Amino acid sequence: MTEHPQIIQGGMGIAVSDWRLARATALEGAMGVVSGTAINSVLVRRLQVGDIGGHMRRALEHFPVPKIAEEILDAYYRGGGKGAEESYKLAPMYKIKTSLAGLRLTVVSNFVEVFLAKEGHEGKVGINFLEKVQIPHLASAYGAMLAGVDYVLMGAGIPRQVPGVLDSLSQHVKSRYKLAVEDEATADETYTEFDPAEVIGLPPMPHLRRPYFLAIIASATLAMSLAKKASGHVDGFIIEYPVAGGHNAPPRGKLQLTDRGEPIYGVKDEVDLEKIAAIGRPFYLAGGYGGPDRLQRALELGAAGIQVGSAFSLCEESGVEASLKQKAVDSISQHGIRVFTDATASPTGFPFKVVPLEGTGSEQSVYEGRPRICDLGYLRVPAKTDDDKIVFRCASEPIADFVKKGGDEEATTGRKCLCNALMANVGQAQLQKTGFTETPLLTSGDDVIMVTRFLKGGATSYTAKQVIDFLRSPPSEDDTPVSGAIAAEAVAEADKNGSGENGSGGNGESHETVNVEAGKHA
Repeated sequence: MTEHPQIIQGGMGIAVSDWRLARATALEGAMGVVSGTAINSVLVRRLQVGDIGGHMRRALEHFPVPKIAEEILDAYYRGGGKGAEESYKLAPMYKIKTSLAGLRLTVVSNFVEVFLAKEGHEGKVGINFLEKVQIPHLASAYGAMLAGVDYVLMGAGIPRQVPGVLDSLSQHVKSRYKLAVEDEATADETYTEFDPAEVIGLPPMPHLRRPYFLAIIASATLAMSLAKKASGHVDGFIIEYPVAGGHNAPPRGKLQLTDRGEPIYGVKDEVDLEKIAAIGRPFYLAGGYGGPDRLQRALELGAAGIQVGSAFSLCEESGVEASLKQKAVDSISQHGIRVFTDATASPTGFPFKVVPLEGTGSEQSVYEGRPRICDLGYLRVPAKTDDDKIVFRCASEPIADFVKKGGDEEATTGRKCLCNALMANVGQAQLQKTGFTETPLLTSGDDVIMVTRFLKGGATSYTAKQVIDFLRSPPSEDDTPVSGAIAAEAVAEADKNGSGENGSGGNGESHETVNVEAGKHA
């Protein structure tokens, strides 16, 4: 019987859970997870600032086809780094049939991130993808598998096709992925394809080890469906409650909002853990489980362990840019922060957690001051036009462009460019042709206030090891779940200091909570 790690360090994009953080957690016996979202852009921007430390070039030296690695270095590496007033050269945008250069870059960038996370140890490393960002999946998974990734994790959609894809890619077989195309007739099907022999041209080699696949879900119904109807074997599940950071599953039924504009989760969103346990596959609990008492409770409920993200998001090893990270840590420790669940920010339509922080896209004035532009395009979706052509549109792109492509103008209200903002979070802000420099937009779970427990004695930073040591420590009375005293204290302190105000928020009504004690939404 396979022994899976008890603690998963959650995948946080873009590049917040980068190779450094994943390696640090894997060295401690937890599962270190890198984010695969937009990793091609992350690699080319690291190269353009001179590859500080030489880590990218070291990993590229190990790519099995040196010629492809050399092509990427020739295209993007800048010895000494680009100038401060220069814009980044962009990676190719994804299309139904992405260019050969774009596919190769995707394979290589995923290889590099996983290679560096696994370098020099035998710990377990996973990679996290968003199902909604569909077109890169095949090339991304193959690149990660070339580097020996141990787990693939995927949420933000229904990852029914992924297990079969991992099976075929492990044998270097041409694979395809059915795309969700808006306004496409039911009888029509559109696929993106990836042929390892055509794209990479590897010499004859043994089959790759097929990584375990963990589906990130929010209901027992989806777990049972995936167990029965997925294209291959689903090895386990991560049940993510809506207090988790980043994108959340939307509430079931008609969307209702609090006076602050946050989604209300109710009885229909309860998770039946007994039904999930009855499937007979390992499952993990995530969202509000960042404490030793939560780990103990998860095990009592039949889980294999927990996934924790927020506690790691601001540690020394995370990819968040240093000054932004310190600003967030100081704000949390000095004033408390109330994370806002924004129902409209993400062009995906999924609720998105926003950390209110001065000078970031969380502020209405900053949001309104950004010229709309879509130059990365990860959250674009394919759509069929009346003349049966496929276009790509994003509700955060220029409104006229979105409407011209058949989009509903109402869908653009409140949408933010997460692609550029999340790149800015990790110190890779683009200087646009208009002269506008992209601003960050931090995301975290509701329980981010817990990082203060690592800042005692005047400390202003903490490490991933401290988080893992805490999670493995004996439970004590102050290990309160997010639905209890920690959340209440954070909300009260944030509201008192005004940091609960958010550009998309309202009048400070208290947060909807999650009953993690019972393993159910409340």
